[in-house]
Amino acid sequence: MKEYEERPQGEGLIEGRNAVTEALRAGASIDKLYIAKGETDRTLGRIAAQAKKAGAVVVEADRRKLDAMSATHSHQGVIAVAAAAPYATVEDILQAAAARGEPPLLVVCDELSDPHNLGAVIRTAECAGAHGVIIPKRRSAGLTAVVAKTSAGAVSYLPVARVPNLPAALKALKKQGVWVFGTAAGGPVPLYEADLRLPAAIVIGSEGDGMGRLVQESCDFLVSIPMHGRISSLNASAAAAILLYEAVRQRR
Repeated sequence: MKEYEERPQGEGLIEGRNAVTEALRAGASIDKLYIAKGETDRTLGRIAAQAKKAGAVVVEADRRKLDAMSATHSHQGVIAVAAAAPYATVEDILQAAAARGEPPLLVVCDELSDPHNLGAVIRTAECAGAHGVIIPKRRSAGLTAVVAKTSAGAVSYLPVARVPNLPAALKALKKQGVWVFGTAAGGPVPLYEADLRLPAAIVIGSEGDGMGRLVQESCDFLVSIPMHGRISSLNASAAAAILLYEAVRQRR
């Protein structure tokens, strides 16, 4: 899958070695750190290590890309993209469900790389009363300004957890009694026969390839959405909305 490459400019950027170092020291939530390719001296190496420890994705980028992103034109080989909201943990999401006295309802996005799609999923999940969204650390959009805007502010209310390994996270959820429902064309379980009253994690695959093999193998059920037209697939955020509101209907 070719990763959707969002090039943030202006809003949410922290530029320069001192500014990025201070942001990390202050505990700012960093979504992604760009470092000039081939220029990892001791200072940049230390910044990259601090960012990784804080959970940020670190990417080597061509200096021309950094120049194009930069608003100050003095980035010194490093630009951080601040997250629009702090990341939660999977445990935070499960605790939110417990606090409401409800069986967990989560959305898991498998390499959903278009920030507009991710923002739309988060918005729908918040409106449907889901307890949180889980995304992978790599090959996925993060909580950028575009995602926040598309979510219509839902990122401020709905916890979003970012995990290094999605199959491992699903395995851990299953150990805690959560059933994993993957959306798949031709899945053997028709949507209206799926019992979404159970503690449920709904997995939405990537825009182009759907769920990855290991993620699909981690699902308890593969659910198909009825398709009666000539187009054989739905937009990822539309598929998420259909499953979420079927869960809402069943849980009423």
